Amino acid sequence: MTSKYKHLFQPGYIGKMEVRNRLVMPPMATNFGGENGEVTDRMIRYYAERAKGGVGLIIVENAQIDYPTGKNVVLQHRIDDDKFIPGLRLLVNTIHNHGAKVLQQIHHAGRQTTLGITEGADVVSCSPVPCGFLQTQPQELTREEIEVLISKFADAAGRARQAGFDGIEIHGAHGYLINQFMSPYTNKRVDEWGGTFERRMKFPLEIIRRCRERVGTDFVISFRMSADEFVEGGITLEEGIKIARYLEGAGVDVLHVSAGIYESMGTVLEPMSYEEGWRVYLAEAIKKEVKIPVITVGVIRTPEMADSIIAKGKADFVAIGRGLITDPEFAIKAAKGQEHNINKCIVCNIGCVGDGIFANNFMGCTVNPVVGREAEFANIYPAFKSKRVVVVGGGPAGMEAARVAKLRGHNVTLLEKSQELGGQMLIASKPPHKSKINWFTEFLKSELERLEVDVQLGKEADVERIVELNPDAVIVATGAQPITGEFSSETRGKVIQAWDVLLEKKEVDSPTAIILGGGEVGLETAEFLAEKGISCTVLEKLPDVGLDMEGINRIDLLARLEKMNVRIETGILITDINGNTLKGLNSSMQQVSFSAETIVLALGSRSVNDLATVLKGKISEVYVIGDARKPRRIMEAAYEGMASAVSVGELDKYFSPMMPF
Repeated sequence: MTSKYKHLFQPGYIGKMEVRNRLVMPPMATNFGGENGEVTDRMIRYYAERAKGGVGLIIVENAQIDYPTGKNVVLQHRIDDDKFIPGLRLLVNTIHNHGAKVLQQIHHAGRQTTLGITEGADVVSCSPVPCGFLQTQPQELTREEIEVLISKFADAAGRARQAGFDGIEIHGAHGYLINQFMSPYTNKRVDEWGGTFERRMKFPLEIIRRCRERVGTDFVISFRMSADEFVEGGITLEEGIKIARYLEGAGVDVLHVSAGIYESMGTVLEPMSYEEGWRVYLAEAIKKEVKIPVITVGVIRTPEMADSIIAKGKADFVAIGRGLITDPEFAIKAAKGQEHNINKCIVCNIGCVGDGIFANNFMGCTVNPVVGREAEFANIYPAFKSKRVVVVGGGPAGMEAARVAKLRGHNVTLLEKSQELGGQMLIASKPPHKSKINWFTEFLKSELERLEVDVQLGKEADVERIVELNPDAVIVATGAQPITGEFSSETRGKVIQAWDVLLEKKEVDSPTAIILGGGEVGLETAEFLAEKGISCTVLEKLPDVGLDMEGINRIDLLARLEKMNVRIETGILITDINGNTLKGLNSSMQQVSFSAETIVLALGSRSVNDLATVLKGKISEVYVIGDARKPRRIMEAAYEGMASAVSVGELDKYFSPMMPF
């Protein structure tokens, strides 16, 4: 297949292994393993979709070599016993059947886990240095325990070869056990396993040596490393280059260059504020110093960037991580020149991390509801009978419902009362560093256009208009509206809604502003105004702010607000607004007052769904989705949009004379 991304789609070599292109799916924990650590059907379906999507190399997520001490997620699959080989072989065969090469990452969490995840087993590390992110206190490994772990890594490598993998990746990055031995930040030993650089490198080098003895020279060994830990006293790029040289000398076939540890989590799982491809410079620096191939990674979202990295010699392979969660067909679309149809990861970290593995749930995706539900949504196929479907509302729920309903062959009309599609995503994309949300809006708009969905803008959907369209099903995605609050008095000229501020429908031209409400909208509105030079105070009745946010993005936003001197007061219940003065009670039930020229309300939202009540009884199928059902996030909206579209007309086939029971 000829592609304008000629560098990205040329074959490449890692050791003796030929890879069909330069795109790599890096290992990312999913929690798709079984309760006993076995490979599951859910896991196989997930990887099969990425292999079918055309990626050259898949590195399967971290498998534990030491159960349960080495676990870092609750449903991590295992490679510490021969009984897991059959399931692993089935996974390998499925991936190979679609033309991709496959490595198995082998891993031990070390101190970066919790007693809950290790099922009560001791958390261990090279030294008793607690994890500042998880607040976990590890036990120091003895010399004998270290030797046992080296053998377990080698045994895991042998099982990977027996299962048919093309190679292994040794996880020496992101602050896990091997990284802990390598880093002066965590390795405080004074024996042969710590102290000098050479002694800190002994553990990874012994693992490489023993693995190579077990698998032979024709089996790929990759090593994932954090070239810079971004913590004081940790590995810097200068030392990262030195580590890379040692690893090359030890006989690894490829270096997978990443960054960070849990204490610098934003450099491991970037929030929205990070620029696309920001980590590439680390791989570029290391590539200049070694002769073996180098893989780069880090918020690479477009084939243009990926191709330019290869073309400019900054790396030999490009890993697309969360981008392949979001769109498993990234490679095929890029190869066909359909890059505008790629559903790009918006870097929200919600489905994959915040509500996913960090919450001990299956991994999901905000903008791709199919992730982890490949079996549930296997029926996105032509419906038994084409229906006339009306979707009311052009936000994420409505657009996704219209898209999927059209894919199933239904006749779809989408009615949106405003002159623009996007719904609340148009608001959510306005604060600083949130423009990536526009990627999902543009993807859905592009899909509706490609599928030739009848989109009618500026159309208020009342019952009469809907009945005139004679629909078989109506999907109500009418969204929400902001809460105004109940106060004993209020001067409307001084009080405006955060939504109006972000959409610049109301201008804030005063030097000071109070934002009432410290959730995500309130905090982002404060940053939006602070960037304009307005002195902002955020008041929140709960004990903390940003509690509705994903953790990594929350930490990032709060750090920026602190630098901008945004004042945050918690435990404040406002009871009265009079002019530019707010009065209320603090957490000690004492009277407090605040004043500012402008008061901005960010008190949440309530559903708008009156239409659904009127339609029930008039239309045979009525679905209420997204914020119209309950105000939540893009992830729930997209899921309910897809689920409703999949449900339309499904009962018909069971009552058709052509489908006997």
